[in-house]
Amino acid sequence: MKKGFLLLLLASLFMTACSSNSNEAKSSENSAGSYDSSIASDQGKMELSREDSSGEIAMEMPNEDFANADKAVNSDDINITTDRMIIHQAQLQVKVKNFEKAQLNIEKKVKGYGGYVVESNTYRETDETVSGTIIVRIPEKYFQTFLNDAEEQAAEVLSRNVTGQDVTEEYVDLESRLKSKRAVEKRLLDFMTDAKKTEDLLKISSDLAKVQEEIEVLVGRMKYLENQTSFSTIEIYMTETRVIIPGIDNKNLNTWEKTKKQFVDSMNFILSACSALVVFFVGNLPVIVILLIMVGAVFFLIRKRKRKDL
Repeated sequence: MKKGFLLLLLASLFMTACSSNSNEAKSSENSAGSYDSSIASDQGKMELSREDSSGEIAMEMPNEDFANADKAVNSDDINITTDRMIIHQAQLQVKVKNFEKAQLNIEKKVKGYGGYVVESNTYRETDETVSGTIIVRIPEKYFQTFLNDAEEQAAEVLSRNVTGQDVTEEYVDLESRLKSKRAVEKRLLDFMTDAKKTEDLLKISSDLAKVQEEIEVLVGRMKYLENQTSFSTIEIYMTETRVIIPGIDNKNLNTWEKTKKQFVDSMNFILSACSALVVFFVGNLPVIVILLIMVGAVFFLIRKRKRKDL
């Protein structure tokens, strides 16, 4: 009897264990069959068990390895602090002796340092004044060297303005946010692989598209900062005042042509005067004849009276 009772007790315990295992399996299947968009972000954050100010991620590990990871993170912090990301810009206003030569030398220096010309303008206000602006981008390590070379091309430096913008903190923040977004993207891709319902696939695809769009924005901004800090922008305004010595203008002499012209003008004047006299006398001939008769009569009477007095 005792043996039979023990057998029945063992059989009941076995049946109870089997039923509990089946219930757990069903509950896990039901939970895996539905997707919640908050799960991906929460699990993505859980994977980032520890994140320091520089954006470095420390995964779960034993205490000894965790301490070593802290040392590595601290060393990275030191590197970020010492290796700053600075956007340098400079403006130079100079006078040069020869504008074309100075511009050519600056362009050669830019090419030699591995930079490039962004914009180049030349203005010729008068024959004596030439000015122009050239904007170049130079690798950051040659920034100060190029400034010195540009000033050597000048006869006189009128002004020099150098500015710098520290974007290290912004870049580190972007890097940290990017790593978090990458972790969320990875979890969403895992969910998409395991999803079986069309509704879940649509939800995951929508969340994944938003995360990937945010990743593209972060990457674009980081690349822009990297480009701005790796190349410095320098704007140079140059002016040249020339002293022009006038030469002998043989074109304006034309001695023989001018002599012939003056001779013809004189002849025309004489002919015009003669023509005017002829016109005057011929045209006024009746008046002139009457005047002559009157003058002759008066002269005759005066002469006759003088004879009588004698």
